[in-house]
Amino acid sequence: MNSSKKFLRKHDGGVNWPLTILLMALAIFTIFGPLYMTLMIAVKDPSQMDNILKWPSTFHWENFSQAWTLTDYPRKFGNTLFITAINLVFTIFTNSLAAYAITRNRSKSKLFNLLYYYFISAMFIPFNVLMLPLVKQASIFNMDNIFGLTFLYIIFGLPMNTFLYTGFIKKIPEALDEAAAIDGATPWQIFYYVIFPMLKPIHATVAILSFMWTWNDFLMPLIFLSNPNQQTLQLSQYIFQGQFSTQYNMAFASYLMVILPVLLIYIFFQKWIIAGVTDGAVK
Repeated sequence: MNSSKKFLRKHDGGVNWPLTILLMALAIFTIFGPLYMTLMIAVKDPSQMDNILKWPSTFHWENFSQAWTLTDYPRKFGNTLFITAINLVFTIFTNSLAAYAITRNRSKSKLFNLLYYYFISAMFIPFNVLMLPLVKQASIFNMDNIFGLTFLYIIFGLPMNTFLYTGFIKKIPEALDEAAAIDGATPWQIFYYVIFPMLKPIHATVAILSFMWTWNDFLMPLIFLSNPNQQTLQLSQYIFQGQFSTQYNMAFASYLMVILPVLLIYIFFQKWIIAGVTDGAVK
């Protein structure tokens, strides 16, 4: 330990600044470059599309208002928000409860150990393999609507969330459960009053990752939602693509309005994402 500290102190000032600056410039270019291009296209007229990187002589902010109207943004925003909010509430509660039961009983029961590997194995099955039979089953059970889609998001998020939650719960001493049980608490009370509040960091991580996945998803709403009034914001982007032309300026203005909530969420809560994923990945 002492030798490693001496090594760190010795090399503390040996920063490779040229390489650091190069990597920072590369990161800025790859992150802000696409955003800049999107903004430039969104504020231009179709006649100004000859050079998408060029600063426009006139900003056409009306593209945003037209995109708002054409996509029926309030309705589609409400649909997307409904799916996302319901998914977050039930995902955090049910997935953490399942992960708690599995973590505390894996060493005692082969059934719970099998359940853990069963859930985790689902992470390696591509959605495309399940897509066609799942659509058929959803149609049979009348789940091809906004409520059925929300339920499927909760189910499909279970494998990844179980992996994150179990890794975090392992670090919580079982002595807390035993102390609460001695005081007369039931298993349900132990989870709700003792364990659940201690999972706040991983709750935040699961909530943010689930939000970003649900909000940005295009494939599942496309194949499950048959009612146009229940479409999400992502599906509404189809309106700008015609048979012979595409309204790129209004389409990109709409893209910006769609990604803005996710962008703000990530900017303000990115430290929770990094910390939670790191803590949850510890076995």
